[in-house]
Amino acid sequence: MNTVAHDRHHDLVDHPRPRFAPWLMEPMLRNKSTYLKVALAAAMINIFGLITSLFTMTVYDRVVPNNAFTSLVALSIGLVIVVVFDFLLRILRAYFTDLAGADIDHDVGGRVFKRLVAIRLDQKKGSTGALTGMMRELETLRDFFASATMTALVDVPFIVVTLVFIAILGGAVVWVPLATIPVVIGAGWLTRPALDRLSAKSMSEGLSKQSVLVETVGALEMVKTSGAGRLLGRRWSRANVAHGASSTRQRLVSTIATTVAASANTLSYAGTVVAGVFLIADHKLTTGALVACSILSGRAVQPLATIAALLSRLSATRTAYKQINGMMETGSEEPGAGALRPAKFEGRIELKGVEFRYPGAAEKTLDGLNLVIPAGQRVALLGKVGSGKSTIARMILGLYPPQEGLVMIDGTDVRQFDPHAMRALIGTALQEPVLLSGSVRENIVLDREAVDDEEMLRVADLSGTHGFMGRIANGYDLQLTDRGEGLSGGQRQAISLARALAGKPQILIFDEPTSSMDQGSEAQLIARLEAELKGRTFVLITHRPALVKLVDRIVVIENGRVVQDGPRDAVLQELQRPRAAA
Repeated sequence: MNTVAHDRHHDLVDHPRPRFAPWLMEPMLRNKSTYLKVALAAAMINIFGLITSLFTMTVYDRVVPNNAFTSLVALSIGLVIVVVFDFLLRILRAYFTDLAGADIDHDVGGRVFKRLVAIRLDQKKGSTGALTGMMRELETLRDFFASATMTALVDVPFIVVTLVFIAILGGAVVWVPLATIPVVIGAGWLTRPALDRLSAKSMSEGLSKQSVLVETVGALEMVKTSGAGRLLGRRWSRANVAHGASSTRQRLVSTIATTVAASANTLSYAGTVVAGVFLIADHKLTTGALVACSILSGRAVQPLATIAALLSRLSATRTAYKQINGMMETGSEEPGAGALRPAKFEGRIELKGVEFRYPGAAEKTLDGLNLVIPAGQRVALLGKVGSGKSTIARMILGLYPPQEGLVMIDGTDVRQFDPHAMRALIGTALQEPVLLSGSVRENIVLDREAVDDEEMLRVADLSGTHGFMGRIANGYDLQLTDRGEGLSGGQRQAISLARALAGKPQILIFDEPTSSMDQGSEAQLIARLEAELKGRTFVLITHRPALVKLVDRIVVIENGRVVQDGPRDAVLQELQRPRAAA
């Protein structure tokens, strides 16, 4: 393993993980002023709750015995004012909570998506469906921080304030809600381990279910034509049953805690009334104080009921956090402060002693490969399937780092470049052309400022895209579905080639660029590309003999090594000699 890869691995394994990662903590800390406003609003709402109980006590103890209707009017006006302020504060509390949650969601979502795009392919774990399912768990984090969670946490300290108030008003009555509080806390504490375990299991099975769904939708045509529906149907059924069972158990356990809290709330209220009756009989408590204490006893236990309900969400949130944080700590291509951002390349490519094995593979794909491509040279890489040709292209693009050796462009190790800046200077058309949903124009331009309409039309004409797009009414504004479905394979390749040629990059890497084109289209493309490729470094991977006309040199790869290398015509004669002898 090379030094850079070893250092990254050391950083991931040996360093202890922070309790909360910066990608989550920084947006939360930035919104602390908003959360302080939420806390202040929640505190005022709790104080208004105490005032309501005092109103009730005063009415029963002062107004009713004395028929003091004037005092009742004054008290009622005061209560209306309190209710209005309580209403406004609740609206503001919800607004500020959602405001902070939206900001956290935007910031965290942006950071996670950026890391997903920059994830190192050699360290990517899980299927496409599992990764998309994990990204969906961002909603779990957002719901937790943008909901009543923060409000509930603020309400908890007011349990003590409420209990003190009950003790002042009702004396010994306070022991009733005090006795129910440990019951609620105990139920939440005892169910927490099971909730953590079931949340992790439910999420894992939910990701498996998502994986089957994404795989099916993404390959629906193959599923229909090959009859794979039965196999995928069984997988979906198994995943659905497993996920349903674990989710049911998770909801059942969380229901136990919330039901205990609800029952404790009822018992607290009823117990306060029963205890208060005896205190009234002993002339130690007034009727108004009993009514006020019964109201407050319910308020004392209610925040714990909310916390109990949040415990199940907390378990799901912790599980989602662990999953997303695991991805955030996976090796990334994100450039460091000293990354090089070249304005242009001369085009010299060198692979020196490169060894590479794909994750989980038994054999090396590249084994001590050495290859030098001078700037401006056009080279074809030929070889059998699995010989390592496409891997060389991925190495040049920095998609995979070599386990040993160096991959250099213009004498600089590609790992020193900012990957985005480096790839922006390389035109790439890979073996399987993938188009994005959106217009044809967007698929060619890709929001690159340097690619205007004139350049788009130029490369569209070069690649043959204009031949079929120019005849359509909405032309380049034609909206494509996912992966360009509805277009033929040759049309998708033409658009992919236009995208690669846009901006006149000095280095071009084409991997089977015409595999889906007919011979006529291919011949026309070759004729147009001959002039376009002059003076540029061109790496071509192909099994199509016609394309070899575009290159000056042929390199034959076998078992991850160079076995033949020389001028195009000389190597072609050498390759044809065994056939002639036979």
